[in-house]
Amino acid sequence: MSVSEQLKILCVKLGISVSELGRLSGKSPQAFSQKMKRQSFTVDELKKIAEASGCKYIGAFELPNGEKVEY
Repeated sequence: MSVSEQLKILCVKLGISVSELGRLSGKSPQAFSQKMKRQSFTVDELKKIAEASGCKYIGAFELPNGEKVEY
């Protein structure tokens, strides 16, 4: 699943539009829409989106031994 698809699902679950999510995260609706099309979100941006929407972003790699590499 792409990041844009995840963000659209997040919006549905929060009952807000994608434009509103963009505004919450400090971007204009147009800029946010372009980022959605390009799939160009950084980890820092995803964390900011999560924080602005009252969620928590968890990004990590889990090694076979169970150790995690988190940002």
